[in-house]
Amino acid sequence: MTTSRPPTKAPRRGDYRHFLAIPTRWMDNDVYAHVNNVTYYSYFDTAVNQHLVAHGGLRPDSDPVVGYVVETNCRYLAPIAFPQVVDAGLRVMRMGRSSVVYEIGIFVAGTDECAAFGRFVHVWVERATNRPADIPPGIRAALAPLVVE
Repeated sequence: MTTSRPPTKAPRRGDYRHFLAIPTRWMDNDVYAHVNNVTYYSYFDTAVNQHLVAHGGLRPDSDPVVGYVVETNCRYLAPIAFPQVVDAGLRVMRMGRSSVVYEIGIFVAGTDECAAFGRFVHVWVERATNRPADIPPGIRAALAPLVVE
């Protein structure tokens, strides 16, 4: 699988095609009084899968073909903390036969500067065999508008 490299420059709000507002939670903060680094990965997972469920018809509990996460990374630029609301920006950098490379930007609601950004890679597999499979047509259609050139 060929994947794109993570961006070296922080993206801006206008670089993303879709947004999901996510309220931070009290438990997201760590002892340093900001959202803990691992929580950003939960935001990434939520942004991607909410889009796939809402727009692609994904049924994660019963679909015969499902997306497995095979890679993630995150770059942290500015702290966020409870009770802020973040906007998770979503775009697709590459969509192959069985894999998708997403990029997600985390923005404090109402700002254009990225607080964190990263990538998230799905490989679509047959649930029964764990072997790569074609991206389901409904998922492909839901992701097509998010693809950036």
